[in-house]
Amino acid sequence: MAAPAGLELTFLGHQTWHITDGLTTVLLDPILAEAFGAGDLEFPIWPPRTVDVAKMPLPDAVVLSHEHLDHFHLPSLELLAKTIPVYTGMTTPQAVVDAITVLGFTVHRLDHTAPLSVGDIEITLYPAGARTLFWEQRVAQPLVRLAGTTDNDVFIGVDADVSDLYIEQLVDGRLKAPRLAIVSNNAQTVPYGALGADNNLLPGMDGPRQRKTGIEILNGLLIDYLKPLDGVRDVALCGNGFTAPRSPHGPFLYADHAALATTANSLQHLFRVHGPRPGTRLTVPHDGGAIVTSGAEWVRLDTTAEAAALAEQRAFLAAPRQVAPTPITPALPEDRWDSALSLLAEELPRLARDFIATRTGALASGIHDYLHGPVGSQRAILRLLDPPGAEGNIESYAWNITGPAFELVESTGREEAMAAFPFGIEIYYQDLIAVFEGRAQIWDVVGGSYQGWHIGEPLDSPVYALFAVLGEHQRPDLAARCYEQSLTALGYTKSATA
Repeated sequence: MAAPAGLELTFLGHQTWHITDGLTTVLLDPILAEAFGAGDLEFPIWPPRTVDVAKMPLPDAVVLSHEHLDHFHLPSLELLAKTIPVYTGMTTPQAVVDAITVLGFTVHRLDHTAPLSVGDIEITLYPAGARTLFWEQRVAQPLVRLAGTTDNDVFIGVDADVSDLYIEQLVDGRLKAPRLAIVSNNAQTVPYGALGADNNLLPGMDGPRQRKTGIEILNGLLIDYLKPLDGVRDVALCGNGFTAPRSPHGPFLYADHAALATTANSLQHLFRVHGPRPGTRLTVPHDGGAIVTSGAEWVRLDTTAEAAALAEQRAFLAAPRQVAPTPITPALPEDRWDSALSLLAEELPRLARDFIATRTGALASGIHDYLHGPVGSQRAILRLLDPPGAEGNIESYAWNITGPAFELVESTGREEAMAAFPFGIEIYYQDLIAVFEGRAQIWDVVGGSYQGWHIGEPLDSPVYALFAVLGEHQRPDLAARCYEQSLTALGYTKSATA
């Protein structure tokens, strides 16, 4: 066979990459369906596209960077031959490995000390940087190269700060700066009026200037994030590649990476920025020549659906409105009300304890005064909307840090609650039960049925506390329930998933 011309990286949407040297192929974080999600809730890939798996050059290996639902999708894995080995990092939750094994794959864990060789493709999985947010700390960041080369590395900075171990090897000269760095845009900026994870209901804390701009995104990705990778010649943008279910505003703002790349290239001279769309192929020649852009015929963009969604976005921006939250899961049938109440009573004590160790809990425990003077032991309020049999009402639990415990209290209006509690969570009762039952994940809830308020900095928000204590890393049992339902939908029996 002819010697490989270089590495070809085909972007399949969001953060999925098809990597080949023409002889062997690796698939990173495969989302091959038109949408991903847990249970019945789906997040369509943006821009919308179809991957013809039958025509796609099949992978010799699959690499899974971490467990979050926009990277790990059981229905997509089910489309692949079960003889393909799956590789992941040392800290991926065991529940993920177990679920992939049920599909019939063999899963291998890798550390950063030795590269994985797939033909002439070498991949080293580096652990996330130490400053990475807690719920992203299991991310493995791939460094990809052709065997025998050192000048054309591709670093894929998935969802985490650049690995400290990778930086250390760059600084001491063991590695050269990557030829291409792929960075993930996770801003998920929504227009003013729409629901978003960073929205703060306290008066004066939300407005157009509280929403991240494209300029801030580019500065964060290209200047701040890439500072340790001095000397990188090319950068590719990915991420922000899905739309929220029932989004009234189409895609996230600043999700057009081609436009961001054009702007970035006109405003800086440090490297060339690429903004691939699904189906775009970036070829990194082994001789150090310029990266060549082409297209993959087996990825088809739905430009009609894309145009319609962009029209929705333009209409929303022209006439912004406040979007009311709605539940993401069906109402609980009456014959399940008692079991839901029992499950809530079982889960709230653990939630109360786990909250103590979050940034929200640390700040809530450390304050002494709020709006009207000294604060008591109840520092946050959990407001469950539409409890069973009481649609339109609210069931309220105050978080008492001396227990800690969530204590049932009389419900009030939102303004009165905000005046009494420095932290607040509003979520539909049925959606929280769905998270506890494994029919939804906490990531599903945000942006659709969650609202809240908080004092302090953005990361002091209760939403990030919920990410920390209900995510797969902290609650693999909830994740396992979710995976079991996905496996059942794919036709795998309960006995096979036990």
